[in-house]
Amino acid sequence: MTHAPPPPPRNAAEEARLRLLMTEVYEQKIVFNQVLGLQVASFAMPAPSMAFAMRPELVGHWLYGRLHGGVISAALDVIGSFGLMIAIAEKHPGDSPEQVMHRFARFGTIDLRVDFLRQGVGSHFTASTEVTRLGSRVGSTQMRLVNEQGLLIATGAAAYMVS
Repeated sequence: MTHAPPPPPRNAAEEARLRLLMTEVYEQKIVFNQVLGLQVASFAMPAPSMAFAMRPELVGHWLYGRLHGGVISAALDVIGSFGLMIAIAEKHPGDSPEQVMHRFARFGTIDLRVDFLRQGVGSHFTASTEVTRLGSRVGSTQMRLVNEQGLLIATGAAAYMVS
């Protein structure tokens, strides 16, 4: 029995459309990410990233103006799933942008652990991730949040249902 050859990989235009669709989902369609102010900073593996600016709405300690722990956790959760979306796109280079985005509908966080290492002080923050495992059903990531000075604020580890 012969198998059909795999579909050709996405061309540059399809890859650009996929990145545009992913950016639209993460920056606009997931409204909570708008509340956080998350913006795609880099698609580059092995450590894609998103960034956001400090704003009064994100303060968790009114006296010191520190970033709320929930904001830190949410930003790490978002960047973990973003990294997995990129990894899935790379794992399935023959999938159309729409096919890759269809896989996102099945995503869900299974487990999230956050280690708060320093106070969330700064004017700008960047969250990055590394995919540590991408299986057929579950993906795992490790994440980092730094301020504009590169100070490590928090790390995280998460597992996601990816199919």
